[in-house]
Amino acid sequence: MKYLISAFLFSCIVGWGPFSFVSENTSDWVNSEARVIKAHADIDTDVLKAGLRAYLKAQQRGLDRKELLTVIDYSKPSTEKRLWVIDLRHSHVLFNTWVTHGQNSGMLNANSFSNQRNSLKSSLGVFVTDDAYYSNHVGYALRVTGLERGINDNAYNRGVLIHGAWYAGRDAVRHGMLGRSWGCMAVDKQISRPLIDTIKNNTLVVAYYPDRTWLRTSSFLT
Repeated sequence: MKYLISAFLFSCIVGWGPFSFVSENTSDWVNSEARVIKAHADIDTDVLKAGLRAYLKAQQRGLDRKELLTVIDYSKPSTEKRLWVIDLRHSHVLFNTWVTHGQNSGMLNANSFSNQRNSLKSSLGVFVTDDAYYSNHVGYALRVTGLERGINDNAYNRGVLIHGAWYAGRDAVRHGMLGRSWGCMAVDKQISRPLIDTIKNNTLVVAYYPDRTWLRTSSFLT
């Protein structure tokens, strides 16, 4: 009992969130949280659970303090709203919108990913957001840092951003597919600023695709 009280007090001092003591059985929390979120969001259960597992691992490493999780499901075509921003404190979806993939990742569907400069492809895996800034090329934007070596750790140097784009909204969908980026996660320009302001400064982004190697080897998923 003395140890538990001390641990609780320490967690309050360092500012850990409510998931720090999600306990011995994280899978119970993941399953429970997924059920609550799924009741209000059209997101694949396996994708959501992967994001939740990654979030817990990231929080253990001190990578999040806002209790927010952004999930991108690149297994869906670009005409579907495949990006979700989830408030984990309240188990509530804040945003659900379209998001582009890279020009060389595919047409309607993404099926090829890269960590290389000048590949013009999207990257998979777990990222953490940086501060927002104004880019001369794309306007208000948010840099991300890839956390997985060999999978996405070149993202910052590649200039992978979250930003708004005219080709990432409803009008583009009406033409049969979104436009494609050079690897950035471009979203509907009408909501890009509030979305960026919500997730900037050290929140987690999980870009999912059922890539067997990544699913099997990612330290955030295993």
